[in-house]
Amino acid sequence: MTADHVAETLKHRFGFDAFRPGQEAVVRDALAGRDLLAIMPTGGGKSLCFQLPALLRPGVTLVVSPLIALMQDQVRLLDDMGIPATFLNSSLDGAENARRQRALLAGEFRLLYLAPERLLMPEFVNGLLTELAGSVGLSALTIDEAHCVSEWGHDFRPEYRQIRRIREYLPEMPCWAFTATATERVRGDIVAQLGLRDAAVHVASFDRPNLYYAVKFKDKHSYPELLQQARSGGSGIIYCLSRKRVEELAGRLQADGIDALPYHAGLDGETRRIHQDRYIRDDVQVMVATIAFGMGINKPDVRWVTHFDLPRTIEGYYQEAGRAGRDNLPSRCTLYFGAGDIHTAEFLIAQKRDPETGEALEAEQRIARQQLRQVLDYAEATECRRSIQLRYFGETFQPPCGACDNCCEPRTVEDRTLEAQQLLSCVARLAQRGQRFGGSYIIDLLRGADTDKIRRNGHTDLSTYGIGASRSQDDWRIVLRALLHQGLLTESHDGFPVLQLNADSRSVLRGERQLQLALAPRPARGQRRRGKTVESGDSPANDALFEELRSLRKQLAVERNVPPYVVFSDASLRAMVQSQPRTPEQFAQIPGVGDRKLAEYGDVFTALIREYAEPPTPT
Repeated sequence: MTADHVAETLKHRFGFDAFRPGQEAVVRDALAGRDLLAIMPTGGGKSLCFQLPALLRPGVTLVVSPLIALMQDQVRLLDDMGIPATFLNSSLDGAENARRQRALLAGEFRLLYLAPERLLMPEFVNGLLTELAGSVGLSALTIDEAHCVSEWGHDFRPEYRQIRRIREYLPEMPCWAFTATATERVRGDIVAQLGLRDAAVHVASFDRPNLYYAVKFKDKHSYPELLQQARSGGSGIIYCLSRKRVEELAGRLQADGIDALPYHAGLDGETRRIHQDRYIRDDVQVMVATIAFGMGINKPDVRWVTHFDLPRTIEGYYQEAGRAGRDNLPSRCTLYFGAGDIHTAEFLIAQKRDPETGEALEAEQRIARQQLRQVLDYAEATECRRSIQLRYFGETFQPPCGACDNCCEPRTVEDRTLEAQQLLSCVARLAQRGQRFGGSYIIDLLRGADTDKIRRNGHTDLSTYGIGASRSQDDWRIVLRALLHQGLLTESHDGFPVLQLNADSRSVLRGERQLQLALAPRPARGQRRRGKTVESGDSPANDALFEELRSLRKQLAVERNVPPYVVFSDASLRAMVQSQPRTPEQFAQIPGVGDRKLAEYGDVFTALIREYAEPPTPT
């Protein structure tokens, strides 16, 4: 297999003149028939790393995919590029299933997508799989979303751990595992569980330079900011922890004129399918969802992702936020969080119980609390957001990144140890009397509030009563929130939330530990923003042409009954705006334009560009 032949296939089938960083080495090992594990970030082009070798190696490449929607989306994209691929799943009736199996045995397809459950069925193994191995041949077994193999991954699927049985049945068939996120522990588990032999392990950078990360405290301004983000345009996803919040937020956005739909496990399957389909076809702008949404889509032009509640883990946040900007165009990821999110997360952790005995699953709860602490540390941090994320995956990054709030809008850090000691002393004085109260009451005491409850409890004689009168209620709430988030104070969750000191609280009271507080952001001067979030061309005329191209893309997508991004990605449209190709030869140079797309769409797109760029001569 010559390098020229590989490059020719890359261009004519996929429409790319060169590999993205990290792709070429993976493709080389796949073409050599090696077992491999490739961890490549979303938007890094991992699918091409097994789809290209599937075209160049003899036989059929099996692709294990966890969701029907995901495999259907992949096959739809490949079909539009003229690449022979199909899937087998429960969405097909018996006649269509049989037709596709006959076509596979006749050598008409090079890729077969299927779920792990079907792959493991004895009738499939002893039937079609054996027949394929003995006729057209099997090129490789590809495991997409391979993190599902590991119980340490963020989306563990028990049936994935049984895939090794297929390796044992067909030991000569190479196995290629791909995923976008995996810690070092998860990587080792994937290799072990799949029985990869002398595997070539490729770990690309987890950095997504086109994404801008920001974290904001949740307050009365949060929804207006969210509404403004939606009104600024572009497809968006809003993640919430609860179904109730999803429904409320979707309804509120709809009332404010935003085309938004809810998505959560409480909706029936058909409704979820319709909502997802309308979103990926650009019939609606915003999806408000629980984390049940997102894995089954490959929509590349999501311009912003907002978490309106605290995510459960750093890995989960990276995966969910990473659904923005898969086309490598600038996109924004915003996380809102508040004290209520911590209560909700603690409640959900407490629900981790054995379904039979009702006893707490202490090991799972301990891990979940550790993961929650990591998320809180990320949210509270004043250092580069990108550095924290990449460090979690074992990668070093030298800030500033130029594309996060802490690098572009650094916050002033102030020492609030004195206020922290005053608040903790107030809690300690009450504890000496055998009394415990919530945060609001403690703040009232510190500010010297004259309330019936304080007088009735006889707390006006406390030494800490009124010592914080010079600070506002909001100031004290910020100090309280920081103490809780940094683990310097404990809040009970067994009924009414009350404050309690812990070992770290006493280290603050003794002056051994400080409370550093990051205040409101201030714009940085001269800071390069690596991840601009505007979706704009170089001029109003370019923006107008881009919208015309988007309209044409939508029209063609409706005619072909496919999502618009199957026709062309936003990145391809942007390239058309920049170079304005007016001949087939020029159009063939656009990224993403292979032979099939050139024949299918070249004339109509170049005609529009010529019409737009060359207005009619006045008569």
